[in-house]
Amino acid sequence: MDLSVFLTLSELVGTIAFAVSGVLVAKKQKLDLFGAVVLGLFTAVGGGVLRDILLGNTPPVMFRKPVYAMTALVTSSIVFYIEKRSRLMEDSAKMVFVLNVADTVGLGVFAVSGTEMVLHSGHRENLFLALFVGVITAVGGGMIRDMLAGRVPIVMRKRIYAVAALLGAALYYLLRDRGKLEIFAAELITVAIVGLIRFAAIHYQLNLPSFDEED
Repeated sequence: MDLSVFLTLSELVGTIAFAVSGVLVAKKQKLDLFGAVVLGLFTAVGGGVLRDILLGNTPPVMFRKPVYAMTALVTSSIVFYIEKRSRLMEDSAKMVFVLNVADTVGLGVFAVSGTEMVLHSGHRENLFLALFVGVITAVGGGMIRDMLAGRVPIVMRKRIYAVAALLGAALYYLLRDRGKLEIFAAELITVAIVGLIRFAAIHYQLNLPSFDEED
């Protein structure tokens, strides 16, 4: 499969996953349709916009390929109305689980997307840039979502979020640049490992040291 086609399809999966997570955060914050759609949109495309700005790829892909924004808007609207009518996520534990799954899928996919963009844009030897852009692409949308929702971004407070993205970006870089693995196999492995790290952290309640802990 052509690289650009694969990346587009992959990013659409991440876009849908992050849009769902944005709407679920909107539900927790009791926002209206507009608020839910805004959170879904910014969660889905925010990281990609930051990635493109960092790489000098302007105007960002979102504005040159409206399919990402339209996918986020449509997904957000559908999820809002489905949840409003059926209230499938009234059980808070179920909502947290679905939110974590959506967040984790988006995290893995966009860590891959950001890292691959660096490799593809002529900066293959710049490991720091690859990791930095990979992490920003993965966590940027979630940070914007949480700030718009009036919450301290989850990346700064719990469940090994950015660390999972960093390890995912590093693994993908090694698989693609050093291991010469095909993009499809490298992405599947990376997303799976990011998922394992995230859900192990959630299950065992693993967090980095923080100021709320007693000495």
